[in-house]
Amino acid sequence: MKTIGLLGGMSWESTSVYYRFINEAIREKRGGLHSAKCLLYSVDFAEIAACQKAGDWEQAARILGEAAKSLEQLGADCLVVCTNTMHKIADSIQQRISIPLIHIADTTSAAIQAQGLRKVGLLGTSYTMEQDFYKGRLREHGLEVLIPGEEDRELVNRVIFGELCLGEIREESKRAYLRIIDDMAAQGAEGIILGCTEITLLIGEKDTAIPLFDTTYLHAMQAVAYALGEA
Repeated sequence: MKTIGLLGGMSWESTSVYYRFINEAIREKRGGLHSAKCLLYSVDFAEIAACQKAGDWEQAARILGEAAKSLEQLGADCLVVCTNTMHKIADSIQQRISIPLIHIADTTSAAIQAQGLRKVGLLGTSYTMEQDFYKGRLREHGLEVLIPGEEDRELVNRVIFGELCLGEIREESKRAYLRIIDDMAAQGAEGIILGCTEITLLIGEKDTAIPLFDTTYLHAMQAVAYALGEA
């Protein structure tokens, strides 16, 4: 079994879900007392969020790049950046290490295509929904991407940073997200990407009939596949 390097803390709420998903999958596949070989480097999210707000992506790349190098030096065989938004600097991080970075958007695109879908809605932070680093990567895989209107994007972003990253789960926010999902479905979205690793804390498959693509789960499963030589 190969060792998974987890670059987390963005936020630790969702990083803990990665850890659970990965170990549950290893136990299911290997049985008995098996668990994942993994290394976790958890950053101070306040520092990263400050870089995001200031638009200082170079400093964010330096912080995460050094963390990634530490994971490689400690024996990680691959890198999983446990956040969608910071894949904005995925190429910069990859340049600093020699182990493969498992890209969350590529993993998600493969899952969508496996279901034969082409047009999807995207929920995430404002950076993820509005900038091209994520949508562009999806489009490279032949997908058409819808995002909510401006007011709804602000709501989605506010819930992520003001509630989910702090471990707060509110029923009114869940209802708002489901209404936004329904709106995108009405616009032709065949599925919805939960494009922030915290959204899995709020919304699940049982909540809506439209197919959901939980990037946290999909990313974790791709890491498991790599670790077991199945990827």
